[in-house]
This record gives sequence, C-alpha cells and structure tokens, in this order.
Amino acid sequence: MKLTLRDIHLPLRHPFTIALGTTTLQHNLLVELEHEGATGYGEGASSHAWHLYTAESMRASLEAARPVIEAGGFSTPEELWNRVYPVLGENPFALCALDQAAHDLWGKQKGAPVWKLWGLSLENLPLSDYTIGIDTIEKMVMKMKEFDGWPIYKIKLGTEDDLAIVRELRKHTGAIFRIDANTAWSADQTLAFAPEMKALGVEFFEQPLPRDDWEGMRKVKGSCVLPVFADESCQTEEDVAKCAGIFDGINIKLTKAGGLVPARRMIAEARKLGLKVMVGCMTESSVGISAIAQLLPLLDHVDMDGAVLISKDIADGVRLDHGRAVFPETNGNGVTLLDA
Repeated sequence: MKLTLRDIHLPLRHPFTIALGTTTLQHNLLVELEHEGATGYGEGASSHAWHLYTAESMRASLEAARPVIEAGGFSTPEELWNRVYPVLGENPFALCALDQAAHDLWGKQKGAPVWKLWGLSLENLPLSDYTIGIDTIEKMVMKMKEFDGWPIYKIKLGTEDDLAIVRELRKHTGAIFRIDANTAWSADQTLAFAPEMKALGVEFFEQPLPRDDWEGMRKVKGSCVLPVFADESCQTEEDVAKCAGIFDGINIKLTKAGGLVPARRMIAEARKLGLKVMVGCMTESSVGISAIAQLLPLLDHVDMDGAVLISKDIADGVRLDHGRAVFPETNGNGVTLLDA
C-alpha cells in the first residue's frame, strides 16, 4: 500500500468568524491511499482553535506512521484503524484523514459506496444547514441571502448583539435556525436567550457554554426551553457517556473523534443513552464532506456545508442542493479529484 500526502489550500467565500477566531484561507492535508490499482482519498482539516492539529503536524504524524501504514493492505477500514491507532492515536486529525482514505479505498475495491457496504439506505436523510459566520448584522443578512432558500441556517453567535442578529435574520427568511455560540455564553445568558430565540424559530443551541462547565450545563438542562447539543464537550468516544443527562444530543466531528470508525461507535453509544446525534464538519473540501455523508442514514441532524463555504473545491463528491445531499454514481465515499 502506498501513502501520498499533499497540502491543499482552500480559499473561503467570505472571512469565516466564530467566537474562537477568523479564517480566510483553509490549509488542509489530502491523504491518498493506493493499493492494487485503486486510490482512496481522505482529508485532514486544520483548525485555528486546535493549534496542535495543523496540516504540518498531521503530515509529521502520518510520516512517522508510514512504515505501519504501508506494511500491508487491509480487509476492512477497522483493521487498518486498529493497526495504526497505537502510533496515530495522539493526533486524531491525522488518524481521521487516513481513516477517510481507507473507507474510500475499501469501497472502491469492493465496488460499492460505503453507506451501502454498511447496509444503510439513502431514504429520509436529514438536511444540512448552511452556516452564517459572525460579522456585522448587515453582512450576515447578505451572507444568508447569497444562499437564499436553504431550509436551515446555522448562525454563529458570541457577540454583544446576539439577539439583534437573530431578530434581523428572521425578517428575511422563514427557515429553521440553529444557534452555535462556540462556548461563548454563560448558563444565565443561555437561559435568558432561549425563550425569545425559540419564538424566533430556533431549533436548538449548540455548545453555548465552555466545554468543561458541566455544572452550568446541568443548570441549563434543568430549565432551558430549547434542546442543547454538545460539540466541544463531546470530542472522543469517552465523552459520549459524560453528555448523557446533561445535553440533549451530541455533535460529532470526525476530525476530533479520529475518523468514521470511532464516529460509528459514538453514534451507537449515543443511541443507547437516549441522545440525539448530529455530525458536523470543519472547513473542508468535498473529500471530507463526502466521508461525512456516508453517515447520513444514522443521523438526526447534520452540518456538512464545509465545501459550500469555500470558493474553489478540489474534488467532486457528495454535494448539497439547498441542504439536500446528492450522491454521485461513484464507489467508496464518492470522491473524484478534479485534477486527477
């Protein structure tokens, strides 16, 4: 098996701001796994909020693991994941990129999409939201109108004008709103905002409080009129059980979890514990988004608009048509590089 690593730079349509920082150019890592004439693709999405996991650190981790990765093929992606975890487990972003490539390669070798190999169906899939990053109110309205007609918008908040932003955006659409404060609120703020935001058509809050403020979240869970989903508080498999009884649901990020293999285990555990399940994306190309799409039949909600937020993609794959996932007639994760 041959491992190839390539840096990719993804320009954004607009500067993308959340409570944790601003991005204008996304620097990710493309992972290619070639074996017996087939090639699978995965993507490691760097994050300004996760300084340990840059494209450079992912490359270094994967290069260190190259002898283990290239030691032989695999019969299932789980087999490769288990083989490399001892040397890649401390860099889940790199592990995720490799795992995505393994699933894409596996499906192409088997001659079927990954979702079909898992025994899933594409009926009644959840719709994706489109994310509006923090900006002036006027620019946030403009960003929403640029993608008019989407059924759901995720609104990034964490400003002094959070209620004013939602009030103004509501004037311009009848779509569902989801609010992501990215840890910027307190428990009291969350409880104070919730009644009016519910009246303004907000479906749920995502990670309003700091990730370790479990006491604050218990207070919110006891009184909040809106459901609350964990994001920063639920990063790994071990975090799922901690969220039960404190959050209404979890938002799984493949990069933080370490790929599709652990994400499926997290989904199963969440179901056992009565938690709703969402999968979210980073700012990434259609390579990473297509991997997320394989999980759609297992989800209640999804945020997979990363490739819509960039102005130039590097691949064809699963795409969004006003929130609806459109799957290509391609095996694996459905990825075809545009320059291949």
